[in-house]
Amino acid sequence: MKVLVIEYRDMSHPEAGGAEVVLFEILSRLAGQGVQIDYLCNRHGKAPHEEMINGVRYLRHGYQGYFNWLVPILYRRTLRRNRYDLIFEGIDKLPFLMPLFERNIPVMCLIPHLFGKSVFQEAPVWLGSYVYLMEKLIPRVYRNCLISVPSQSTRDDLVVRGLPGGHIRVINNGLSAESYTPPDQKQFEDHPLLVYVGRIKKYKEIELGMKALQLLIPNYPTIEYRIIGSGSYRSELEAVAEKLGVARHVTFTGFVSEEVKRESLQKAHILLYTSPKEGWGISALEANASGTLVVASNSPGLREAVVDGKTGFLTPHGDIQALAQRIDRILSDPALYNTMRAEALVWAHSFSWDRMAHETHEAMTAACRTAPTTPP
Repeated sequence: MKVLVIEYRDMSHPEAGGAEVVLFEILSRLAGQGVQIDYLCNRHGKAPHEEMINGVRYLRHGYQGYFNWLVPILYRRTLRRNRYDLIFEGIDKLPFLMPLFERNIPVMCLIPHLFGKSVFQEAPVWLGSYVYLMEKLIPRVYRNCLISVPSQSTRDDLVVRGLPGGHIRVINNGLSAESYTPPDQKQFEDHPLLVYVGRIKKYKEIELGMKALQLLIPNYPTIEYRIIGSGSYRSELEAVAEKLGVARHVTFTGFVSEEVKRESLQKAHILLYTSPKEGWGISALEANASGTLVVASNSPGLREAVVDGKTGFLTPHGDIQALAQRIDRILSDPALYNTMRAEALVWAHSFSWDRMAHETHEAMTAACRTAPTTPP
């Protein structure tokens, strides 16, 4: 099988996130099984124009601002001659609308989640409107395509938008659980540690954790909220911390290595995930594998990554009192923590990248057997 993968970024991009991690893990495994993969993405920094990593050939062209318009041109001018068996689109920003430009080869998609109206929380009106309208095209253009999603929440959202449920496969994200080693026990007395791991974007609503911090500080005067990652909303978040009077309890680490991230998850007591929508929430599983519980918004995607009352707690999104109460319940009861920690470790070890790669390969094979995915 010869596959062209199209995605905005690859794992080496400084703004790579969960979607790029997923593709890196499953494509590396598929390449090891003999699948020929070209990965088309945009350029960044001094990254080479072409590079082979783990058996996947990365082709970097153009830049993010116009990449979705460049893709059809590149495909028709050069890439089409490679005679791919399948085109595999990662739709986690803008769709590339490849069924409109290739009518003889099946197109399959991986959609972590779509923004919908939430895009206006992140982008100015003109850009948000563009993304919103492009997403409106998806049900029509991809109606005949096989689509992979990481959660039932995303599947339900796509069905509501008009995509046929029979064409959508739920393939949960994986995890290298063996890479995360939980400590023998957590220490609660000296320095309660809350962490966020991920990109710092406005729509993630990380400031909700800071507002909960305000309520917790009187009982936990040495508590720390450590925000791990980089992104365009950092300076605004730093200003929010100052305004709320919690700045001395909030630490911004910026981008860190995988080793430092794992060490932080081991030391943390709780991972906070207060986003209104996620495709899944890989960080929640990474935290659980590190022996760390999760307190998250009861949001699409997150409600499937967190088992409420067992691997952490889910709270109504935006309810600061409930968020603070759940954090306090965990920090104030080591016996409860240890019971839930055991559940979290079992849950995390039930996920694997090998399983996800296998199910994705099955879906790709099924997509290759279908008729070309020309939209009606």
